[in-house]
Amino acid sequence: MTLAVRYVSARCLETAPAIGVPPGPGEVELAPAFVGICGTDLHIFHGDMDARVDAPAVLGHEMSGRVVRVGPGVEGWQPGDAVTVMPLRWDDACPACRAGHQHICQHLDFIGIDSPGAMQQRWTVPAATLVRLPDSLPLDRAALVEPTAVAVHDVGRAAVREGEKAVVVGGGPVGILIALVARAAGAEVRVVELNPHRRLLAEELGLTAWDPAAGDVSEAVRQWTGDAGADVAFEVSGAAAGVDAAVEVLGVRGRLCLVAIHPRPREVNLHRFFWRELTLIGARLYDRADFERAVTLVADGTVPAERLISKVVPLTEAPAAFTALEGGGDVMKILVDCTDNTQGAHA
Repeated sequence: MTLAVRYVSARCLETAPAIGVPPGPGEVELAPAFVGICGTDLHIFHGDMDARVDAPAVLGHEMSGRVVRVGPGVEGWQPGDAVTVMPLRWDDACPACRAGHQHICQHLDFIGIDSPGAMQQRWTVPAATLVRLPDSLPLDRAALVEPTAVAVHDVGRAAVREGEKAVVVGGGPVGILIALVARAAGAEVRVVELNPHRRLLAEELGLTAWDPAAGDVSEAVRQWTGDAGADVAFEVSGAAAGVDAAVEVLGVRGRLCLVAIHPRPREVNLHRFFWRELTLIGARLYDRADFERAVTLVADGTVPAERLISKVVPLTEAPAAFTALEGGGDVMKILVDCTDNTQGAHA
């Protein structure tokens, strides 16, 4: 018998015994080592996704771990291999898949939301979702590969080029990762963030961070760019004010990449889009190339994942960690340690 963290109802999580599912054809059984808690997990915790999540539901999709067993027909993987999981299962039949956009399949199974996730001591997934990790990469840092893949996809969708000026509105974990990936692509980056702890972390990582409460961000961008405006802005805050700021900082033919999930419609200054010929770009999830690039960025230190990890808690304390994340404050990323030493999982 192993343990799993399950969402039961709004603001109610439980750590309870779970029965492992043996790997079937084309599947592998994993021993998750570390699982990150992300904003989507918090939305589930608040009950905002009850129409989609079938409770009781095991959460978690930002993970690292090792292979325990392989099912029939699985080749190229063996027990002990260090892996992360690209948690997407698509149908290969819908119009999106037929057009080559499987990651936004119209019937997508996002593993950890639509089906059981990684916050458990044993987890069975399709072998096709595995992404290999280098042995030199510590598994706690590797748990940040998935959100880094989000950032890689966002920067790619925005087509960030060397020498461009980019503004990231929202300095949470994904915002900081986008800033780091954009900088690695050669862009000059500014992060806009209200929280002083997050601004400090950005500065410690060599980024320039602005407090929107301390002055007019659009004026700061005007001075920074010589009145040209930014080439690209990323809206990562999820707030109406963030949308306004991201639109206002853009120069002629600038690109706005929408990253945050906005649960309700927002007013947008469409006249600005008309006047400056702006482009709005949606960015959702990632593909395998994004994941593999993310592994490289975390492994070589371009993304200093260890600096984003605020705390690591045991599986039994995961429910309390969700509550701690609600307040934001000085917390960036909390990892749940799922290691089951009693059954030989080696992290």
